[in-house]
Amino acid sequence: MVDTIGYAAKHSFSRMKPFRFEREDPKDNEVLIDVLYCGVCHSDIHQVKNEWSNTVYPCVPGHEVVGRISKAAANGKYKVGDIVGVGCMVDSCQSCSPCKEGDEQYCEGPNGFLATYNGPFIPAKMAATGENMYGRDNTYGGYSSNIVCREDFVIGIPDGLKPEEAAPILCAGVTTFSPMKHWGVKAGDKVGVIGLGGLGHMAVKLAKALGAEVTVFTTSEDKKADAEKLGATHVNLEKEIAKKAEELGAMPGTFDFIISTVPEKHDINPFIALLKRDKTLVIVGALEPMAGVDNSQVAFHRRSVAGSLIGSIAETQEVIDFCAQHGIAPEIEVIPIQDVNKAMKKVEKGDVRFRYVIDMASLDQEEVDNDD
Repeated sequence: MVDTIGYAAKHSFSRMKPFRFEREDPKDNEVLIDVLYCGVCHSDIHQVKNEWSNTVYPCVPGHEVVGRISKAAANGKYKVGDIVGVGCMVDSCQSCSPCKEGDEQYCEGPNGFLATYNGPFIPAKMAATGENMYGRDNTYGGYSSNIVCREDFVIGIPDGLKPEEAAPILCAGVTTFSPMKHWGVKAGDKVGVIGLGGLGHMAVKLAKALGAEVTVFTTSEDKKADAEKLGATHVNLEKEIAKKAEELGAMPGTFDFIISTVPEKHDINPFIALLKRDKTLVIVGALEPMAGVDNSQVAFHRRSVAGSLIGSIAETQEVIDFCAQHGIAPEIEVIPIQDVNKAMKKVEKGDVRFRYVIDMASLDQEEVDNDD
């Protein structure tokens, strides 16, 4: 077994605290990674607070993980000392159609893909009969000193990216890159980005690098300057779009693609009318029931409203390489693990530009107490 120190929440109402646990020794097809940095994703907050009603405690978050391999897989492609990343998944069934087609994030196996933290998805009827294909009830993420991952799910980090800057690309980057690739965003397209947080600011940078003209829709007037610095050609306040029909009428049918990165339910109807015929609005931020869609705005122009979930392993490697080639890096603030609770509160308030990244070396100084 591998001794590990991490930060965990033991209840939905508790602060994250130091937590000592053991990971299983890596198998022949797995690697052991000493964690260097881990991004703080809004999903971590949803999960810690059980806002999706599926949290398994104790919960050690973190799926934007960058570290150094300390034990390599037998005859594998990575060696000890390599800097690598682990994103939102550490395994999948490998036998269903999505997995065979390289879309592991849509795994249709009994428990879906194995998440980097919070374990497999085990429906109640399966839990009652012990149908757990992964043989574990929980997984612990990158807010920790080390992590074990199947080598096929490990991402190589190019020399052109700093490890701390690469971390958020493993979730925020691929979550916005994957739908842009799937729906064919290309040079000359007009792309709208709803929300300018961790995901939104990466969407702006990636769309701009693909050659698109980018418009940002934000609720925060003080983010206008930020959006322009990131490469947005236009910035519009969401409240103005939603409240003024004449403004909506000034831009109908002008966008080739719109991506919503807002991490909670919100009204997308004002934005549907901005799409050209046959174009798509994709929701990547909210994983909860949304307000109803005005189908007249959809049907009369054959528009589509869609969702997209993180990205595949191949897409994650692709976006990491793309960022290295184009000099793209997220805007980050590096913090010690001791500040993670305060950082999470700031993320909820939108008071961060634009991603916190934890320096896991700060764990070395911790006094670990596993009592509640």
